[in-house]
This record gives sequence, C-alpha cells and structure tokens, in this order.
Amino acid sequence: MTDTSAVQVSIVVACRNEIKCIGRFLDSLLAQDMTGIPWEAIIADGMSDDGTRDVLEEYRAQYSKLRVVANPGRIVSSGLNAAIREARGRFIIRMDAHSWYAQNYCRLCLETLEHTGADYAGGPVQALGVGALPCAVAAAYHSRFSTGGAKFHDVNYEGWVDTLPYGCWHKETLLRLGLFDENLVRNQDDELSLRLTRAGGRIWQNPAIVSWYSPRRTIASLFHQYFQYGFWKVAVIRKHRLPASWRHIVPVAVVLANFFLISSVAVTKAIGAEAWFYATALLWLALAAAYALTTLIVSIRLARRKGWMTLVYLPFVFATYHLSYGLGFLMGMRWYFTTSGHAFYGQSLFTRLTR
Repeated sequence: MTDTSAVQVSIVVACRNEIKCIGRFLDSLLAQDMTGIPWEAIIADGMSDDGTRDVLEEYRAQYSKLRVVANPGRIVSSGLNAAIREARGRFIIRMDAHSWYAQNYCRLCLETLEHTGADYAGGPVQALGVGALPCAVAAAYHSRFSTGGAKFHDVNYEGWVDTLPYGCWHKETLLRLGLFDENLVRNQDDELSLRLTRAGGRIWQNPAIVSWYSPRRTIASLFHQYFQYGFWKVAVIRKHRLPASWRHIVPVAVVLANFFLISSVAVTKAIGAEAWFYATALLWLALAAAYALTTLIVSIRLARRKGWMTLVYLPFVFATYHLSYGLGFLMGMRWYFTTSGHAFYGQSLFTRLTR
C-alpha cells in the first residue's frame, strides 16, 4: 500500500460502558504500527453513562485520527454498522473495546487478507484473566470441553475457518453482504460469517495476529453472557434455516436430561411409584456422577497447564458454560413455536449486555 492523503484503512469499534478498559484499549489502538498506511478509527458509543464517552472525547481531542459517533441502538451490531457507514477506507478492521492488541495487529490483518486471497482475515483471541476465577474462565474458554472446538478458540491454528471474532475485510465485501444484522444482540459475528461463506467467501485465521481478551470475573456474569449466546444462536439458526450442530446440541442435552430426570424423580416420589422412583433416581445419580467425574478429570488436566489455583473453580466454570448456553438455547427454541421472536427483545435477560 502506498502512502497517500486518502484514508485507506478504517478501524471500527462499538462500545458501551467500558470505563474499566477503554483507556487500555485506546492506548493499544494508538500504538498500532501503521507506518505508511493512512488510517482512521471510528468509535460508536452506545450512549454510555459510566464516563466512557468522556474518555473518548478526551482522546478524540488529542488525536485527529479518532472519530466518535453515536450509537442510539446501544448494541454491537448497530454500533459497528454506524461506524462502517462513516468509514472512508477501502479496508475495514474491527476491534473491540474490552480487548487489547499486539502492535502489529492491524498490519498483519491487512497483509493476511491480501496474501491469502481471503474475504475475511483475522486471528484467534487469547483470553487472559487476573486472579484464580478469571484465570479459570480464560482457561476454559480455550478448552474443547466447554466451547466445542471452534477454531478461533485455538490460538495455534492457522487455516480456513467458519468464523472469527474480529479481523479485516474489504469495505465493499461488507456492503455487499448488507453489514451486521441489527436484530441480533449477540452472535452478529457468526451470522455475518455465515452469510459470507454461503456467498462463496472464505475466512482465514492467522495465529500471528494476536489480541487479548479480558474474560468475565464472576460466575453470574459468565452465566449471563453464555445464556445470551445460546439464546441468540437460535435466532441465527432460524434466520438461515440451518440445523443445529453438535456443539449446540450437547449443552441442550445436558440441561434436558437433568430436567426430565429430576422431574421424574419428583413425580414418581409424589405418586408413590417406588420402583420408578429408585430407577430414575439411580439413573440421574449415575449421569450426574459421570458428568462430575469427566469435568473433574478435564479440570485437573487443564489446571496442570494453567495453574493449580484454577482447579477450585474450573468444575464450576465448565458447568456454567454448559448449563447457561443450554438454557439460553432452549429459551431461544421457543421462537419456533411463537409467531414472533420479538416478544423477547424488550426483556433485559436477553438483551442487556453484561458490560
């Protein structure tokens, strides 16, 4: 790329109430090695009320390459779209405000996009936690046992993938696809990637493209996050008439098995059917013991690599990943039996972002 006066690269960001990490993100953004590449950064603020907007305005006043636009829709997809529509560059790089990035992140995204011939290029996100519980959440984020083996969770994988969390596109590619779906509170990245691959596009993951992600710090916030991921995954499946993959079905099966067996135990006890009561109770205990044993074994193996301090939390973290996603997916399944999924849109459990 040659150095001209015209903007060639637009970095787009959607944020809301990121006061705890917005400074670190902006410093990471401004430290990018973009020598010889005219660029701009457009940050769509989702009506933050925690001081985030004040920080953005302070940085904007100091750095001419930064622009701040309003995102009255408040969710990620509407914010990204608002920023993309304002973008002047031929290339769009997406960043996220609660992550931070290696100095060569943007440059490698651009080089990978051009050298591979991909329509979308980026790298895996490395989860980094501080403290025993966040470290356990981060360790589980990269485990096949909790996430089902999606390639972008593997920080060493290089090659073609189904989706990426962040990365780089030609702006014309995004415009042709119709930008992000603003009906989705979560999973807007997956849905855009699905439209791209269905249109014949390809996505390349380069592990040299490094960014770091700060995971949830409490079990409750982790539960809320993955409950929403499960819920909004059904919206994607419904929109595109796709069957659910085994990664989606396993957590649902865990939740359903527990629900039906516990219900059966309660009902058979209430009606005095002792034989059925003992049979269902033993079956539930056997399944619960098998799940607990498997979780403990996986936790011990992971703690050996990630630090023994995580072992106390890992079994609970794994259970949270599985149960929250499964419950969210089951709630989303109600969309198949209602005339409109929009009945859920106003309920904060499904729409309120945890940060």
